[in-house]
Amino acid sequence: MNRLSILKYDLVSIALYIGLVSFGIINIYSSSFNGSSMSLFDLSSIVGKQVIFFFLSLIVFIFILFTRNKFFDNSASIVYFLSIILLLGLFVFGVERGGARSWYALGPISFQPSELAKFGTALFLSKFLSIIQTDLKRNRDILIVLIIIVVPLILTTIQPDPGSALIFLAFIFPVIREGLNLNYFYFGLYIISTLILTLIFNFLVSIAILTIIFLTYLIYLRNKKIKVSLLKYIFSFFILISSSFSTNYLFENVLEQRHRDRINLVLGKEIDTSGIGYNINQSKIALSNGGFFGTGFLEGTQTKGNFVPRQHTDFIFSTIGEEWGFIGTLITIVIFSFLIIRIITRADKQPNHFRRIYSYCFASLVFFHFFLNVGMSIGLIPSIGIPLPFISYGGSSLLIFSLMFFVYLNFDSSRLKES
Repeated sequence: MNRLSILKYDLVSIALYIGLVSFGIINIYSSSFNGSSMSLFDLSSIVGKQVIFFFLSLIVFIFILFTRNKFFDNSASIVYFLSIILLLGLFVFGVERGGARSWYALGPISFQPSELAKFGTALFLSKFLSIIQTDLKRNRDILIVLIIIVVPLILTTIQPDPGSALIFLAFIFPVIREGLNLNYFYFGLYIISTLILTLIFNFLVSIAILTIIFLTYLIYLRNKKIKVSLLKYIFSFFILISSSFSTNYLFENVLEQRHRDRINLVLGKEIDTSGIGYNINQSKIALSNGGFFGTGFLEGTQTKGNFVPRQHTDFIFSTIGEEWGFIGTLITIVIFSFLIIRIITRADKQPNHFRRIYSYCFASLVFFHFFLNVGMSIGLIPSIGIPLPFISYGGSSLLIFSLMFFVYLNFDSSRLKES
């Protein structure tokens, strides 16, 4: 058991956490306000449910206060494989919502196991990377890391919930931080660029562009007299061609029509402000309505008129923009940025490898969620159902993000001593 002393915890991060959750409850209240008074503890209202989940999160914090750090190290594999089992169980026992079988329904309570999978993957990945024998210069270890990340990603994709699956790519950043060759990251960007080029143009144009880039790069290396393995680069080029060739098949047969429409909308291949593009268009209108200082609490016309669907979940940033204006959105962005930077900075001072890597994983997950949600709200990213951490409505999201945050606090509190 840990000795209880609140002063040993990062009080600045705790204040940021409470501020974000409280601000989230305020905006959930506003986005669901129907003109009559609502109780913050009314379980029939979404704001009441969010408040209850916040108090449940604080109870979790109390338990973590008394938990030794080694408990999370020792239970990493258990949490990971439990989350995998729960993801598999969705195909038998899960309930379908919004076209995806992503939920377990336990009476009035719903649970999304992909949220637990993020926590489990963070723990298990940190456990593996912290083993002294792990070497990210060995192909075997790189393959194991890839499997740890890809298994929950695939299981989430085929629900189908490609938006939540995309979040697992956040784990590439802590892996790079721990020594993965950046060439793997660059090659991943090349593959993503290849997919986008193929979707925008076609297979032949994409291959022509890739060939020009490939030959230009080889000529550059030759002029610099840098030795290259021609066989390795030819193999890499073959993978890029294969990715481009398979793009249309994957796009047409793996993604559902709603996902294809949203991607085409962002790529500019479709213009639709009343159908599939309605959500994003209304979100941008709400943000523009806010101006510099906002319309005021409970005064947003887009928010009060329910013009933006799912405004208390995926598009809550538009509520912030409309009622609190540019100042409100700027403060939100600054708080998230400060929290992420603080976690990374304090993680760099962590002598324990497992705890340091876990902190990197947590910071990456918060950043990915934050970046994708804001990008979604302003129309830079397709609407893929990513909540804003600590702010959007959702019991599973709030509980798991709070759990991950409290575990980080636990690890950070013992930076100066091994327990």
